[in-house]
Amino acid sequence: METRAPLVTPVLVVGAIILLISFGVRASFGVFQIPIAEEFGWARAEFSLAIAIQNLFWGIGQPLFGAIAEKIGDRRAIVMAAILYAGGLVLSAFATTPFAMQSLEVLVGLGIAGTSFGVILAVVGRASSDANRSMSLAIASAVGSSGQVIGPPLAEGLMSVMPWQVVFLVFAGTIILSLLALPLMRAPSVSRAELEESMGTVLVRAFRDPSYAMIFMGFFACGYHVAFYPAHLPALVTEMCGPILPGSVLHGMGITTTSALGAVAISLIGVFNIAGTLAAGWLGNRFPKKYLLSSIYALRTIVAAAFSLAPITPATVLLFAAAMGSLWLATVPLTSGLVAHLYGIRYMGTLYGFVFFSHQIGGFLGVWLGGRLYDTTGNYELVWWLGVAVGAFSALVHLPIREEKRGVLQAG
Repeated sequence: METRAPLVTPVLVVGAIILLISFGVRASFGVFQIPIAEEFGWARAEFSLAIAIQNLFWGIGQPLFGAIAEKIGDRRAIVMAAILYAGGLVLSAFATTPFAMQSLEVLVGLGIAGTSFGVILAVVGRASSDANRSMSLAIASAVGSSGQVIGPPLAEGLMSVMPWQVVFLVFAGTIILSLLALPLMRAPSVSRAELEESMGTVLVRAFRDPSYAMIFMGFFACGYHVAFYPAHLPALVTEMCGPILPGSVLHGMGITTTSALGAVAISLIGVFNIAGTLAAGWLGNRFPKKYLLSSIYALRTIVAAAFSLAPITPATVLLFAAAMGSLWLATVPLTSGLVAHLYGIRYMGTLYGFVFFSHQIGGFLGVWLGGRLYDTTGNYELVWWLGVAVGAFSALVHLPIREEKRGVLQAG
């Protein structure tokens, strides 16, 4: 009698922990937007550019760390990245000019690249059976991205008792501590057919494939959304949301300011993201991934448009956060799983890394344009509707993708 491979493995558990901490710190940066700008008198665009640069170098570093992990080992690559991440945070705590902060976000972005989805999901994917892969990727993504539930309110709470600079140092120490679980992450083997193919052969095959190009273009919108909202939604809610009335449910829960509501909204996105991402992983084993991805982007488009057209009140903020959260990173297990399905798991980190670069180009533009257009127009309306447009584009571009396995894998 054949024994079914376990779904939960040490690799999955450790990968999820590292993702949880890495993503939690990264998701908190929007909470620092107003305090840092007010302390130094920076324009909104200055700190926005710092976060945008962080996202861009996260994208640049993703295929780089994917290739490093596949050459020298996953654990060594993760250690290198964690040192860059923590070092960038420590140095950022002493930055007093926009240029210094923006330059140091290069280190933070590269550090995130090696401790987040690209490298970690590749290890989890290789450690999973074909039957479990979609769900394993979903679990790692959901647990990791739940750092968004913890990061923003934790940063907000810590800043109420200590300077933001010390919060950066605390976060840096937490990232280094996450490496204590790394010895349990042992790289699994892959099939002989995949071992016989060189990285160059697989990359050339992918780069010549129109479906890979469509996956690349489609992931742009996800990056735009998931970078823009954490960076700017807290500020948007703080400045534009109607008041939290005494006697309301939120007021009774201790949420008395729109600033606190903005941090809660980011956390609520993270809460609903857990269910949405797990649902996407389950559905990814049963339905074509391209149709699921197209549906997610279409729903994001509708939710964002509806929020912009409705009055911004505490109730609509919470409804928006819940709806967008259920669609938030549901794209990640589906996109990474689609790459693994089409081109195999041997070089999944590098192949997904290049796709993720598109994600981070979107993230760079979402964050930077958010600050730039805010300073130009005095509101977020134009950059918000640009996000609606790119979501609609991604809903359409996924439809022509062909989901058949490529090359040597067809015979495997």
